[in-house]
Amino acid sequence: MKKIKIWKSITAAVLAASVAAAASACGGASQTSSAGSTAASAASASAATGKLEKIKFVLDYTPNTNHTGIYVAQALGYFQDEGLEVEIEQPPESGTAALVGSGNAQFGVGFQDTDMASALTSDTPLPITAVAALIQHNTSGIASVKSKNITRPKDMTGHSYATWDTPVEKGMLKYVINKDGGDYSKVKMIPSGDNSIVQIQTNTDTAWIYYAWDGIAAEVQNVPLNFFTFKDIDPVLDCYTPVLIANNAFLKKEPETAKKFLRAAKKGYEYAIEKPDEAAKLLMQQVPDLKSSEKLVIKSQEWLKDQYKAEVQQWGYIDPSRWNAFYKWLYDNKLISKEIPAGTGFSDAYLEK
Repeated sequence: MKKIKIWKSITAAVLAASVAAAASACGGASQTSSAGSTAASAASASAATGKLEKIKFVLDYTPNTNHTGIYVAQALGYFQDEGLEVEIEQPPESGTAALVGSGNAQFGVGFQDTDMASALTSDTPLPITAVAALIQHNTSGIASVKSKNITRPKDMTGHSYATWDTPVEKGMLKYVINKDGGDYSKVKMIPSGDNSIVQIQTNTDTAWIYYAWDGIAAEVQNVPLNFFTFKDIDPVLDCYTPVLIANNAFLKKEPETAKKFLRAAKKGYEYAIEKPDEAAKLLMQQVPDLKSSEKLVIKSQEWLKDQYKAEVQQWGYIDPSRWNAFYKWLYDNKLISKEIPAGTGFSDAYLEK
């Protein structure tokens, strides 16, 4: 739900694509081997000895309710049932995409609009593929305190905005403001690495937030907000954010292992859909630091239970038409350097039908 590290590390992630060994995950954790063993050998070893195959999963930011299904699968033994031992790690400074692309992690969390777009258009593209949508729709948008009376994009004209200062971010903002009859050139950009509601209470008039966390945080703190989503301004902006990404070499060598991981993840997210309160408790048990925000976690989990799958029947499904349309929009609006061919960068093939 937050992209702070991702926005800052896009350039580093792209540069790191050509490096054979990317930066290790933060926190001093030891690296697991990349996808060198085949699915068949892993399966036979597990069957013969009961040994679990190790998988490294890298977050995009600090643990939050976007990740609940993974933590539920960990807590309830769903990964173990599939013969997997999953290590969940914080992202390195070089970014999750770089670590996954290098093969030093098999899975991670990414975003179609930022690190994925950069990875696919780089002169040295990162070998990563989005294999599941963690949330079906883009729930992000622009927030402001209600007293500012900023109820739609054009109302941002003459007001300040907390920016990550990235091309795609600014391009999307310019598009929705001008499309609504406002003047993007008259929005005062305030550089910021924080897109939380703290910004709009202290430093700026508006900020880009992810409602499932910062919007709910405002509700919990009784901070009245005005909020509008990008997808409601134009459906083409309903990009997939966040997504579960995987290393391409791993997918090629161990497709059955990838399917096992996603099968367990699916069970975790479906548990969170059916039992949000219990899922929230499991998340906080796995991540004790979240207990200090218990009310927020529980309320966020309740809100997200209807967003993980939304109207689709299959958890993780990525609609090709939506995926392709957003990348065409980026290219048409000169926000990426080269055109991304339709069908590039994602796959539904590893999801359980």
